[in-house]
Amino acid sequence: MNDEDIRAAVQEHLDKHPIKPWYNPFQTADIDLVRGRPWIEDLARIPSQTLKVEFLPNSTDGTAVVFTQEALYTLFRPFGKLLDIQPQPLESKVEPRYATLRFIRPRFAVMARNCMHGYVVSAAEGGGKAGTRFKINYERKIKMSMIRDWIVNHPRIVIPALAALVAAITVIIFDPVRTFFIKMKIKSSLHTEEYPVVQWIRKQVSKANRIYFGDRRTDPRGLAAIWEDRQNDISQLQAWLTETVETFIVIYGPRGSGKRELILDQALKGHKYKVVIDCKQLQDARGDTAKISRAAAQVGYRPVFSWMNSISSFIDLAAQGMIGTKAGFSETLDAQLSKIWQNTAVAMKRVALEGRHKDDKDAHMSDDEYLEAHPEKRPVVVIDNFVYEPENSIVLDKLTEWAAGLTTANVAHVIFLTTDSSFSKPLSKALPNQVFRTIVLGDCSLEVGRRFVLSHLDTEANDGAEGLKESTKQNLAGLDDCIKVLGGRITDLEFMAHRIEAGETPQAAVGRIIDQSASEILKIFILGTDSVTPQWTREQAWHLIKTLAHAKDGSLLYTKVLLSDLFKDNGEATLRALEQAELISIGSVKGFPRWIKPGKPVYHAAFQQLIENKTLKNRLDLVILGQLIGQENKSISKYEEELQVLGSLPKHPRELTSRIEWLLRKIQGSQTKILQYESDSAILTKLLYSEK
Repeated sequence: MNDEDIRAAVQEHLDKHPIKPWYNPFQTADIDLVRGRPWIEDLARIPSQTLKVEFLPNSTDGTAVVFTQEALYTLFRPFGKLLDIQPQPLESKVEPRYATLRFIRPRFAVMARNCMHGYVVSAAEGGGKAGTRFKINYERKIKMSMIRDWIVNHPRIVIPALAALVAAITVIIFDPVRTFFIKMKIKSSLHTEEYPVVQWIRKQVSKANRIYFGDRRTDPRGLAAIWEDRQNDISQLQAWLTETVETFIVIYGPRGSGKRELILDQALKGHKYKVVIDCKQLQDARGDTAKISRAAAQVGYRPVFSWMNSISSFIDLAAQGMIGTKAGFSETLDAQLSKIWQNTAVAMKRVALEGRHKDDKDAHMSDDEYLEAHPEKRPVVVIDNFVYEPENSIVLDKLTEWAAGLTTANVAHVIFLTTDSSFSKPLSKALPNQVFRTIVLGDCSLEVGRRFVLSHLDTEANDGAEGLKESTKQNLAGLDDCIKVLGGRITDLEFMAHRIEAGETPQAAVGRIIDQSASEILKIFILGTDSVTPQWTREQAWHLIKTLAHAKDGSLLYTKVLLSDLFKDNGEATLRALEQAELISIGSVKGFPRWIKPGKPVYHAAFQQLIENKTLKNRLDLVILGQLIGQENKSISKYEEELQVLGSLPKHPRELTSRIEWLLRKIQGSQTKILQYESDSAILTKLLYSEK
């Protein structure tokens, strides 16, 4: 049989018994006659629908014939439908000559290459005297070198496009995951104490007295007396959480007044959905990466690739040097925080809407209408330690802006816990023309403080040895006087209770607190001004310490302090800075500053202890006198300069007589003060020299 008969026989067999590949049941195998010399190879050459047919001479002394499109069509059309035949351009100098054939499908090109590679076109078929041999290879429509060259030559397009692609992938893949973890954080899904199984196990183990999970006492810190005294504030706060009002709730009070415990342990005790954000952690973080990590950790935003921000910054820097503009890989702290807060807002809204059902009577409402009608469904955001600092303005501005969006959109209730009396200024930027709902927490009364200490000791006694209660009662002599010294600051009362439990008397415990407070004041406000440049001087701080220690009722009039010589220049800003640092507290009457008191009740006793140190008192008084003498000398120099200008005039108009007399009286008054200050300085210097 000849080749053609064999091909026809095989084709007939395949028509009756078709072979179909497993990956494509609609396709059948096809055959054709191999006319050339196929090159069997295992090179990494991926088949394509385009073939490059090169025309080579069949002998060394022969020449190849360049075939026309009609001739190539006749030879290659039997293998499959052709889309195009492109001959080599006439101006091209590439040897050997070639033509490009593009089939409609890659399988047709594979068939043509396997059958026609090495085929020699005879002279009778138009291949020349010695014949022309075909060399066939796959030709890609777009070469990898072309792609590489285009990428290298167009960085202004490629780099921003790559940055946009990375951002899109991040949003599509990671944002749903991050929102899921934030929802878990809001719903406290990882807090297993609420699960009935865990509660049962704890109960059984506690009965067996083998392992103990959690706290055995219902009131471990003995705060029941404090909460009874502040029951009105707790009820008011809980009522606000059931109302729809687009404003902030602010809990203001000095440090140690129990703001956090009041909110989390009492007002929000039965509220499931809450998130606590501690501004102090964000402010103390060093660098943008640390701030992003801490912000993400507080709301459960993960995964977070904060380390990628530094790498992206280097990429942006390199791109800027190459193309002249930033590529957009790195994001600012502002943008990163916006992403975190935005994902948190989305998760909060989903949590608030989880309780909706199609058969509810308000199912016809939109999501916004439902949230407005059901304020009790909204999560609660507690922003703790909110103190506005200019160096952290980006973080706090972004946080307050986000909180305002949550409030106005009825997504969540927002509660600020702050010790900063000027909290209204930064919050008003986010919610202008709004009156904040404010609860002011002061120190508890002496009676409540006494009940707090006694309840704390009774609680500890009931959980400890049987004889502890009797021993503590024997050491409570003078407790009322000690509580009066400490005032109603919860942290100080609790510290005293712990020391009494340890066997100390109330007087010894209070003495320890006073000593510690005096050391802190001395370090921060007196000696600490050498290494830093705060908004106050040691002279101003000592003046307040001394005058408050001598005050009969422990307070000073705000206006009188501003009229003193040490507070003439920018006195109000200095007093606000000292209030922020908790050396003093400023009381207001109808919004106007009226009086100044120590920052803590125990500070009054600490001030008295400091002024009893004669060496310290004399040295600082001497420093104050030196500063006052310097101020008066500057004033005299200013008056003398004006007198010199007036004296240089050719004539002395009588209209200037009153001005000259006023300047002379000022110089005389300043000189009188200087003489008095120098006299007092001499006495203090003599006392310091006489010390042994």
